[in-house]
Amino acid sequence: MQIDMKQPILDKNDRLAQSNRELFAEKKVFVLDLLASPGSGKTSTILATIEALRDDFNIAVIEGDIASSVDSEKISAQGIPAVQINTGGACHLESDMIRRAVEPLDLDNLDLIIVENVGNLVCPTDFDLGENMKAMILSVPEGDDKPLKYPGVFQAARAIVLNKIDTMSVFNFDKELFRDHIKNLNPTAPVFPISATNGDGVDIWAQWLAEQIRAL
Repeated sequence: MQIDMKQPILDKNDRLAQSNRELFAEKKVFVLDLLASPGSGKTSTILATIEALRDDFNIAVIEGDIASSVDSEKISAQGIPAVQINTGGACHLESDMIRRAVEPLDLDNLDLIIVENVGNLVCPTDFDLGENMKAMILSVPEGDDKPLKYPGVFQAARAIVLNKIDTMSVFNFDKELFRDHIKNLNPTAPVFPISATNGDGVDIWAQWLAEQIRAL
């Protein structure tokens, strides 16, 4: 006899995610769920994205971590509302966590919520948060073969941000091979090469994201 414990959890999560989606649609808030490994530069990418978009949109951030509030403090220091979720060991965020996290936010005066999911390339792909889209951040030091090892996250993402391109020569990253892997897994997903720390390519990524927000 086999008991499926995963499906009931996902079913409950999906019901709550739909409720979140209806709330965000009512308030006209675009929600971006960012997926990535630890150390890929999620927070630095968020900070660079905020800098590029803050004149045009009201932005808030939900930070998901197993522990600590280091990242949310960095966001708050830039004058951006930030809510910290500590999962206490869970490897992903779930829709009920997001619902509780948005309660202190003024949704009527927000255009964009960026969710920094827990650093993980597996678990977060299964959990709908009620977001408008998921995007994936991969850093050059992680290697051009990551799409082959973790195809699910690249298939779930509507856009791929390739961070730390300034280290390309050091890590012998094959950008064309990487793009081929993405094309095979997710042919409609654009790839945005950036360096979050020095700003290279951030404007192109931010412009594309702004188009998605305005389309809402």
